[in-house]
Order: sequence, then structure tokens, then C-alpha cells
Amino acid sequence: MSERSESATEKIMSSIIDTIADNLPKQKSGQFNPGSVSDKMKNKLFGRQKTLHGVLGGGKPADVLLWRNKKISSSVLALATAIWVFFEWLDYHFLTIISFALVLGMVIQFVWSNFSNMLSGSPSQVPRVELPADLFVNIAVAIGAQVNKFLSFLQDVSCERNLKHFVVAIAGLWAAAVIGSWCNFLTVIYIGFVSAHTLPVLYEKYEDQVDDFLYGLLGLLRDQYQKLDQGVLSKIPKGNMKAKKNE
Repeated sequence: MSERSESATEKIMSSIIDTIADNLPKQKSGQFNPGSVSDKMKNKLFGRQKTLHGVLGGGKPADVLLWRNKKISSSVLALATAIWVFFEWLDYHFLTIISFALVLGMVIQFVWSNFSNMLSGSPSQVPRVELPADLFVNIAVAIGAQVNKFLSFLQDVSCERNLKHFVVAIAGLWAAAVIGSWCNFLTVIYIGFVSAHTLPVLYEKYEDQVDDFLYGLLGLLRDQYQKLDQGVLSKIPKGNMKAKKNE
């Protein structure tokens, strides 16, 4: 009887342990398997070890791109959409909008300054609109820094003697030229702006699924490249540079 009771108790305990183990979250199993954390970090896109918020630089720009404050993010996206609609759909021009805005401002100030005495009995000071001089300097410096960084990147790719990176850069510029032939520069900027405000938050929400899909796609491309290398590239005759140097 005692042996039967012990065996029954062991079965019950083992079933309880198995049930608990099955219900444990998979992401919290790092304390039992030390290599699971490193394997998980390796599966991140491009082997990154930072959060997406940290990759985007942190601070308020990252908060806007990741929709931490939905009011600010939606307002920025709505403003960009309104600008694109005015210039692209309604066929307005930059000079036209600036002129209309200045005319509206002058009319408001004219009415304010001339009829404030009649309404209040005392003259009121019309507020002056002045843009800070540092604003234009900061914008120019920021644009210049990004342009110099892009030119430096292209020069590094051209000089590092890496054929793969060079071909990828050429393909990217060619794709940009093709997209530029389909639509104007403003539409390209608007598409990039909308992508920057939608893709990061979608990637953050479906991070694991996107990483698995991209790694599967990269694996497929790697297999196709290996087949191409074995079938075509490896059969291309290569000259013996050492023999030529010795001669």
C-alpha cells in the first residue's frame, strides 16, 4: 500500500510540475537556460541590443515616431498631410500660400489696430511676430550635417573595396532615381515622412514576427546567392595575380 501511495504521489507531483512548466512564459526561461538570452538577442534585426526607442535616438523625436503621445504624433502627421494636400492636390505653390498667409496676417493686424480704440476705448498693443535668428542657423546646420553624413557614407562605401556594399548602395540610388521619376520631390518627402511615422510603431508592435520574416527572407536570398555562386560565379576564370607578379 505504501509503495502504491508513493507512486501515486510521484505521479501527481510530476503532473503538477509538468503543468507549471508548460504554463511558464517562454521569455522568462533565461534563468534556467543561460544561452537563451544571447540567442534571443542574436535573433534581433541586424543583431541590435538596444530597444527601438534607443535606436531612434531617444528623447522627444523617438516619442513622436513611436506615438508615445498620440496627440502630438497625430498633429504632426495631420500637418504634414495638410501641407502635401495643399501643394499636391490643390495645386497651390509655396509663394501663393506665403502671400495669402501674410495678407491674412496684415488684415488681422489692421482691423485690430484701427478698431481696438472703438471697442475698448483705449489703444491696445498689437503683438509683434518675430522669428528667432537661431532658428534658421540651427536648421541650416542640421541639414548640412545630414548632407555631409550622407556624402561621407557614400565615399566610405566607394573606398572600402566591398563589392557587396557598393552594389547595394548603387541599387539604392537607382531605386531612388526610379521613384523620383514616378512622382515629384514633395511626394517622395511626404511618403518618407509617413513611413517614418508609421513603420517604427508597427515594427515595435509586431517586432518578433517582422524579425522572423526578414531573417527568413535573408536566408532565402543567401541560399539563392550561394546557388548563383556555385553555378555561375565560381566557374568564371580568375587570373593568377601571383604568377603575373613573379613574371
